[in-house]
Amino acid sequence: MKAAARTGARTRARTRAKRKPRSKRLRSLIAIKRAYEKPAAQDGLRILIDRLWPWGLSKAKLKLDAWPRELSPSTALRKWYGHRPERFAEFRRRYSVELAHNPDRLDALRAMIKGCTATLLTATRDLELSHAQVLRRILQRKK
Repeated sequence: MKAAARTGARTRARTRAKRKPRSKRLRSLIAIKRAYEKPAAQDGLRILIDRLWPWGLSKAKLKLDAWPRELSPSTALRKWYGHRPERFAEFRRRYSVELAHNPDRLDALRAMIKGCTATLLTATRDLELSHAQVLRRILQRKK
């Protein structure tokens, strides 16, 4: 009887060890989408992250929940980058520095999207080489 009890205890200990600890922090799903695409139900919170309003779109068509202009790249940085692929690594570094100077706004956006599905909207054509990728990575990073 003692051997059976020990075996059961070992089995319970092994299953506890295999379980992954649950994260108390709610992770949010952050998607990136062009502002010109139609809104969808799965978008969740729709957040425009460009400094300038997308050309030719009305407020009714865009259906925004937030527009934190302060978190978009500065005009000087945006013009310097010019969406040249060879400058993206340096752009990412410079934009991250700009975001680090605005921690309160970044924290407010993190709090808004915490545990929610959110879509970052940008007018940029090449989403892979845009500031949206940098901002999403920073928002998903643990503080």
